[in-house]
Amino acid sequence: MDLYRLILRPAFFRLDPERAHNLALQFLALTPAPLLRLLFPPPPAGEKRSTLGLTFPNPVGLAAGLDKNAEALSAWEALGFGFIEIGTITALPQPGNPKPRAFRYPAQQALVNRMGFNNLGAEAIAARLGQIKKSGRWPRVPVGINLGKSKVTPLDQAPGDYLISLRALLPFGDYFVVNVSSPNTPGLRDLQNVTLLRGILTALRPATCGKPLLVKIAPDLADEDALAIAGLAEAVGLDGLIATNTTLDHSALPASQDQSGGLSGAPLRQRATSLPRLLPTATRLPVIASGGIMSTQDAAEKLRAGASLVQIFTGFIYHGPGLIRSIASLPRDPNASPLISSHPDARAPVEGL
Repeated sequence: MDLYRLILRPAFFRLDPERAHNLALQFLALTPAPLLRLLFPPPPAGEKRSTLGLTFPNPVGLAAGLDKNAEALSAWEALGFGFIEIGTITALPQPGNPKPRAFRYPAQQALVNRMGFNNLGAEAIAARLGQIKKSGRWPRVPVGINLGKSKVTPLDQAPGDYLISLRALLPFGDYFVVNVSSPNTPGLRDLQNVTLLRGILTALRPATCGKPLLVKIAPDLADEDALAIAGLAEAVGLDGLIATNTTLDHSALPASQDQSGGLSGAPLRQRATSLPRLLPTATRLPVIASGGIMSTQDAAEKLRAGASLVQIFTGFIYHGPGLIRSIASLPRDPNASPLISSHPDARAPVEGL
């Protein structure tokens, strides 16, 4: 029985999206890993992937945003993720934007959020991560940490703000991501300007002590701007890129139901595939694809386009741990033609929930 699809998702989808999110994190945090593996069997061991100087047991990771404060850090490996990205984390604690700030669109298999980097702040999360380390519950898969700018910090002080977070969290991340692409912090996307971004990246690069550093870009960038960031990333010695964040293009949603914020899910699939195909024309840096991955076929499409790894968020909310298992079964060669088994409803709208 698919416990998530038949029982948990219908229950969660009757609740406000943010309340459901918080309850799911509490469930994962309180459930022992052996029980999680029993309830949601993880994928069998497959071919390991090597990139960023790290080894990944499978190519599917948890995207930033699902576990901002590392509340359920130990659970994600038990569900089968090949890597975990926590955050976005800011130097200062902040409550985020007013509620409601998360919205579901089941017919479109989409979400809109305007959370606004709500998190406990770098120092508090570093303390939590230290406790997890001491407890022996640290994941055996790579853990990435996604860093954002504090809302109150002026753009010209952004490098120092990111640096505070990096220094506090440096002992815990296997890699770090500079998030300048969320649409929900005023002015943040202005930092994708190569002049402003260069200041941030050149401040952070030597402070990582050799740990991989990536930058996450928006799907709404023009191709030439995305290529300019890719060139800059390689020039300043970064290790990779993540494409993409959420989009401000809401044309897939009914106008009468639209909400402001970043759109994720199936409507993002095409753009989130075109960027992993485009970026390697300007850089040899590896690309992690994130956005619009709602099925195994979507993940395979990203890998064939040139991505080294993939991350899921909205697809996980709609289709649960079964999606991890099916993506993890993909062969190392993205051009191979395996028998791909998708989640039963991965292509169909999720109606009536």
